[in-house]
Amino acid sequence: MIKGLLEVVRRYLAHHADATGLAQTPIPGLTTIRSTTPSSLEYSISRPLACLVLQGKKQVTMGTQTLTFEAGDSLLITAEVPIVSQVLQASVETPYMSLVMDLDPAVITELTLEMHADPAAEGAAVRFQPTDTEVADAALRLMQLLDRPESVSVLHKQRVRELHYWLLAGRHGAAIRRLGYPDSHEQRIARAVTLLRAEFTRPLPVERLAAVAGMSHSSFYQHFRNVTSLSPLQFQKQLRLIEARRLMMAEGVSASSAAFAVGYESVSQFSREYRRMFSQPPSRDAEAMKHRLQN
Repeated sequence: MIKGLLEVVRRYLAHHADATGLAQTPIPGLTTIRSTTPSSLEYSISRPLACLVLQGKKQVTMGTQTLTFEAGDSLLITAEVPIVSQVLQASVETPYMSLVMDLDPAVITELTLEMHADPAAEGAAVRFQPTDTEVADAALRLMQLLDRPESVSVLHKQRVRELHYWLLAGRHGAAIRRLGYPDSHEQRIARAVTLLRAEFTRPLPVERLAAVAGMSHSSFYQHFRNVTSLSPLQFQKQLRLIEARRLMMAEGVSASSAAFAVGYESVSQFSREYRRMFSQPPSRDAEAMKHRLQN
């Protein structure tokens, strides 16, 4: 089944991939990805998703946890967390290819109630397992709608729901179900993360974040670390540094301007923390990225 899904995704990417190898489909939340070369480290804040790797090999790091997965594996991310990713194995002849489905908490809640299933205990927000046959089969049927564009608006919702069902019924199910419980620790922490993402340039006392999550200070701090592998301050710092890097790389902003734009009051502190996260000073990192793009 993985081979059949690979062929459908390969065909779609051949006609729709942009210069970066990304092809958003008309089905909300469904994306296909291709890379013909191993990549440099990529820093981002991931959303909850399931990624089916169809060819090649990739590595993802969250906090101190590093996972390496390849064709036939599914990566699951159940929280908005800062991650570092890198394509390890890809070539023009055998590119890295994957299919990504955003996880929809509303669909998960509905299915979980119908399945009378309980969520698992709190656990890592990033994990991977071999892809279940039923998941690959449901993903294939969803992708096949794209060959008949007129069918997408009529059938995509039920096929997205089917894919979510098999994810819930499979190896990842217990972890995914936590996204469907409005009062789960994951959902409470998600409310705090939403505030952090909206106001990351401002000082945000832990007490305010804990109040948004509906938790005591100590309980919030513990569950935040359990879900994201970071403290709230570390999470905010990574949000700032990732956004500052984007400003420098994508918009040509100077290091000092980027530092002030994301909330730093000291350029020297920004440079120290930037180097600690990205392994080189801001200016050198920007020059290296410019050189890679020119070549």
